[in-house]
Amino acid sequence: MIIRKSKANPATKRTISSIWKKITTLRTLKQIHAHMVVHGFNSDASAVRELVFACAITIPGNMHYARKIFGHVLAPEVFIWNTMIRGFSQSSVPIEAIFLYTQMEKSHVKPDSFTFPFLLKACSKLGSVSVGNQVHCRVLKLGLLSDVFVRNSLIHLNAGSGSLEVARHLFDEMAQRDVVAWSALTVGYARRGKIEDARDLFDRMPERDLISWNVMVTAYTKCGDMESARRLFNEIPQRDIVSWNAMISGYVLCGDQSRAMELFEEMQQAGERPDEVTMLSLLSACADVGALDVGKRIHTVLEQGDAVNELSVVLGNALIDMYAKCGSIVDSLRVFNQMHEKDVSSWNSIIGGLAFHGHAESALSLFEEMQKGRMVRPNGITFVGVFVACSHAGKVEEGRRWFEIMRNEYKIEPNIKHYGCMVDILGRAGLLSEAFDFIEGMAIEPNAIIWRTLLGACRIHGDLCLAERATKKLLELRPDQSGDYVLLSNMYASIGRWDGAEEMRKLMGNRGVRKEPGCSLIEVNSELFHFLLDSKPPRTINSQK
Repeated sequence: MIIRKSKANPATKRTISSIWKKITTLRTLKQIHAHMVVHGFNSDASAVRELVFACAITIPGNMHYARKIFGHVLAPEVFIWNTMIRGFSQSSVPIEAIFLYTQMEKSHVKPDSFTFPFLLKACSKLGSVSVGNQVHCRVLKLGLLSDVFVRNSLIHLNAGSGSLEVARHLFDEMAQRDVVAWSALTVGYARRGKIEDARDLFDRMPERDLISWNVMVTAYTKCGDMESARRLFNEIPQRDIVSWNAMISGYVLCGDQSRAMELFEEMQQAGERPDEVTMLSLLSACADVGALDVGKRIHTVLEQGDAVNELSVVLGNALIDMYAKCGSIVDSLRVFNQMHEKDVSSWNSIIGGLAFHGHAESALSLFEEMQKGRMVRPNGITFVGVFVACSHAGKVEEGRRWFEIMRNEYKIEPNIKHYGCMVDILGRAGLLSEAFDFIEGMAIEPNAIIWRTLLGACRIHGDLCLAERATKKLLELRPDQSGDYVLLSNMYASIGRWDGAEEMRKLMGNRGVRKEPGCSLIEVNSELFHFLLDSKPPRTINSQK
């Protein structure tokens, strides 16, 4: 035991009390702890309280040490129990808060109104409604439901776990509701997709905190109602980074990349410093529309440290992906080589990027390097890149070999993408009958993309017989895609089978299938021009001027 029954000098006690405010590291805390043990301060309840609080709350991430100290405290009072429960509820192991509360009850220490908000926070982090219900019963038994903090914690737990009826009952029964209660219930409705209920509460709030504004904006963006989201966004009295990110990511998800980039420019003009979430959304937007110039400017912002202090693995991966999708594989490789730390997504992005751009040998070489390093294990996505590389390079045998290695050595079961890649490898090499047999022997049901891949290979190699069989399967799966009809019709026309071509055109008409117009995107002076076959003038998308 560390508890020592010795008397301490009052003057020294005051010195120790002033020291607690200066503690910032575990090392300093341990030095003061040792000093207390030597001088017998663990017999002083006030000093013990300060020690436990500093370890559990003031210096985060040291609950293991706090637990050791707690284990040596004789008859800890309710404040110390609460401090420990609070510390665990904020840690990565909130379940320990539940265990500690059980121990507290067994020790016949009566919990108070401060105990339950911390305990309910642990239940919320764990998503444990059943334990939360037991805590709720205990709150009722102790007559603590009238405490605003306890009731707010119960509303937050039930609203967050989907028990909206319970949360609403607790809310409606409150004599006086504060902004926390309003926000908690609004968040619960919004996250469950009950936008109308959430908006009704939001509109009736006596006062709104920033959390409420951001929750409503995010709710509208997630359901694709960007007009409502933008109206609310414009009304926010004081926006934070979460507000901006919600709108930017909303525009990206809705495919309106130009507005996402415009909003980023507006954000910079407002003096708001972007964070990692902002940059990830913008890089995704650039990748989607091929806005290379804008992507490079975002990269420059990252290198200058105007957005984040250090380029994380996630941001590095996003840059690799953006450059690859925008066609600048050299920049993609440069980012990859400059990354100090790489995960499997880093390797997948660069291998896939090289493969899709026709640099098959480089992609396969990097894959071999990945295997030799043994630091990162390939996954299913990695092998998609490998198969694409084999397909582009015409490496049929190597593709077969890697397919077997993936299954037998890495124990990765092929998915529809892997099967599709193998069909493409065989089809490009002209091994059409083998490709057809491969499809027939698949362990999963082939989808339309598989059959379309085979049909494309049949067109290239002029195998009308297999093309007809593939088209039959294809039209059974998706009879509304014009390209599937046109492909076989063109094959008939190329060999003078005009009756067959006409039959396919008639079949399209009978089924009400219309040919989609061709379109393309080009970037000129930081503007994206969207061309349709019959468009005049072309539609302009401002990337970012």
